[in-house]
Amino acid sequence: MAEGFRTAGIMGWPVGHSRSPMLHNHWLRRYGIAGAYVPFAVPPGRVADAVRGLPALGLAGCNVTVPHKEAVLAAIDLPDALARRIGAVNLVVVQPDGSMTGTNTDAYGFMANLRATCPNWRAADGPAVVLGAGGSARAVVVSLLDAGAPEVRLLNRTEARAESLAAELGGAIAVFGWEQARAALDGAALLVNSTSLGMQGQGPLDIDLAALPRGAVVTDLVYVPLETPLLAAARARGNAVVDGLGMLLQQAVPAFEAWFGVRPEVTAALRAEVVASL
Repeated sequence: MAEGFRTAGIMGWPVGHSRSPMLHNHWLRRYGIAGAYVPFAVPPGRVADAVRGLPALGLAGCNVTVPHKEAVLAAIDLPDALARRIGAVNLVVVQPDGSMTGTNTDAYGFMANLRATCPNWRAADGPAVVLGAGGSARAVVVSLLDAGAPEVRLLNRTEARAESLAAELGGAIAVFGWEQARAALDGAALLVNSTSLGMQGQGPLDIDLAALPRGAVVTDLVYVPLETPLLAAARARGNAVVDGLGMLLQQAVPAFEAWFGVRPEVTAALRAEVVASL
């Protein structure tokens, strides 16, 4: 490896669909940094081996995507308090002594995307409704509670999973059954879809927005398609909407800075490049 040349990447299974190499390599070119960002297809069961190999290979670190975010938490030396609270790592940084630190930038990416798209939105404006109780929901709920949301209303088709998540995270979380969506949406200031429903190739997200105030913001973590049926329905009734692509772009900012020493900017040109690939 050439002196001064730094390499990072992303581990997942599968990983070929990831847009992360596109955006990190865009920034490397833009800032004139000698480096590369590559995908690593790591099968389940080999995660610890792959992570332990990062220092030996001279990598600066890696991103982690599904289904490995929880496994990496246990495989690194020093996950930070946020990663432990969320229960998942998506950013690993190899330190000069070869030890590995880890954090979760999904919470940052979610909040940065909301604030960039809807600068007048405030977490304290009212209750937030979160659909889903998986890994993405954990990061979203933590970010909303930390930002000052008075209440997070959690809806999941398997209510017991939502109850478990609420008990684990603590704080002002209320669990609603899927059939109680109308009551959950009443008076809400934010609606977040953290499920894969509505994604290309997945089932539809069936939720009636009638009870949602028209002043509420609606965001979907799905970004293929860029405008999901949920966002289209919300836009048609006058709600402000935030697509999921911005979260992908924003969560990459602190990762790039940690590996390459420059805090990159999310620009219209970068977004257009990624949109063209969807």
